Amino acid sequence: MALAAAPFVLAQTPPPPPSPNPAFTARSTLVLVPAMVRTKAGELVFTLTTNDFALADDGVEQKIKLEKDTDSEPLALVVAIETGGGGAHQLDKYRHLETMMESVVGDVPHKIAVVAFDSESTLLQNFTSNLNVMGTTIEELTPGNRGAAILDALAFSVDLLRNQPPEYRRAILLISETIDHGSRVKMEDALRAISDTNTAIYSLAFSSSKSDVQREVSKLSSDEPGPPGGCMSTDPTASSRLAQTWECLSLLAPPLRAATIAGILGMNGVRRNVPERVAHLTGGEYFPFSNTHTLERSLLTISNHIPNRYVLSFQPQSPHPGLHSIQLRLKDHPKLVVTARRSYWADSDTMGDVGQTHHP
Repeated sequence: MALAAAPFVLAQTPPPPPSPNPAFTARSTLVLVPAMVRTKAGELVFTLTTNDFALADDGVEQKIKLEKDTDSEPLALVVAIETGGGGAHQLDKYRHLETMMESVVGDVPHKIAVVAFDSESTLLQNFTSNLNVMGTTIEELTPGNRGAAILDALAFSVDLLRNQPPEYRRAILLISETIDHGSRVKMEDALRAISDTNTAIYSLAFSSSKSDVQREVSKLSSDEPGPPGGCMSTDPTASSRLAQTWECLSLLAPPLRAATIAGILGMNGVRRNVPERVAHLTGGEYFPFSNTHTLERSLLTISNHIPNRYVLSFQPQSPHPGLHSIQLRLKDHPKLVVTARRSYWADSDTMGDVGQTHHP
């Protein structure tokens, strides 16, 4: 199975061309949930059936289906590499990605594009099935400016993928630092967009510099939203707005959807580590790396994990617009661990179509 099936399946509408200020959109009534099952020792398990899983959408149990033969579907992949900011000092580590990509894409028909980004995103190589062409493009990467607009690069990459044939699964391999610098895409829009796009994101990230992290922390302390509904914290240890907000949300939790709380905290999580958060939101994987060895080892792990992913699907039984929380568990396997995407976003104009299944 090549890269895990996308979180959503799009309705069959003509894709728009990429725009200078890309924005994510999705229209779907079928939710796909890529999942991986391992033993507590980390060994992969790939012999389970539909009856072994139970899935709830905002606490409501769903009728699920285990998708078959996803390993034979063609793949459209964007490799998005940060060449600006701290990425300018990492380029030598990527010179031999071509060899590793052969195992990542597997034996299915595939198209790969290469995007480089600093404060702007640039398509260096349009979709090609020739891995040698992709490898040459990556070998010729040059340092960019001081920007690292990760969220903008993801928006740009998804717009490219949207133009690919609908029968292709879509994925992004993101290689970047952890902190976003200079994206124009708003954080709340990014959370929503990444939740409802039909693209799985696999992230490989190196640590941002200490000064970059400190600068981001200072932004968080000044930009965090205040407590909702005029709620004022009485906890003397709740010194930050985020702590006050969490205390108030805890008090107000019964009337609120768990997904609402997850959404608020999720936006903060995106800001702190964009690659990790987007990977988890889309059912992909996140790997930190510090040198060529750990980078190649992470790619090898991705290629080994991909064939052993389950792809579960369901049509929401109690749909509502907004953020939905997904809880996937195993029924009778206490010694196994399952990991899967934890949320998705539903637009109000898709709710009336629930009950119709759109396949690419």
